[in-house]
Amino acid sequence: MARMSAPDSAPSAPTPATPFERIGGEPRIRQLVDRFYDLMDLEPGYAELRASHGTTLDDARDKLFWFLCGWLGGPDHYQSRFGHPRLRARHMPFSIGILERDQWVACMDQAMGEVGVSDDLRARLNESFMGTADWMRNRGG
Repeated sequence: MARMSAPDSAPSAPTPATPFERIGGEPRIRQLVDRFYDLMDLEPGYAELRASHGTTLDDARDKLFWFLCGWLGGPDHYQSRFGHPRLRARHMPFSIGILERDQWVACMDQAMGEVGVSDDLRARLNESFMGTADWMRNRGG
């Protein structure tokens, strides 16, 4: 009687998806960024944040989209155009205090909710966004 041998290797578990893949790739990141800036323009609760962005949001929309693609584990569009993000240095010309930090995080959280980012990923990203936004503060109030 022939003996059956065990398979050489057990099936491997799927590789965990990057946040970029989990969120839905470039189309969903573009949707998220556009909703974020639309909310900033529309919602009175984000007035101070909006005021810190100047008259047009077009350049900011592209730069955040390019940055988030790479930061979430997708293509490094931002770095290929501008080099290292140097977030703190690039944001020094803007007055960022606790109010602007909190409005940025709240606006992004609202945008993530409205475009359907999963609750677990949304919670993880909110934690990262708050840490980064707090690090970007360049004034106390």
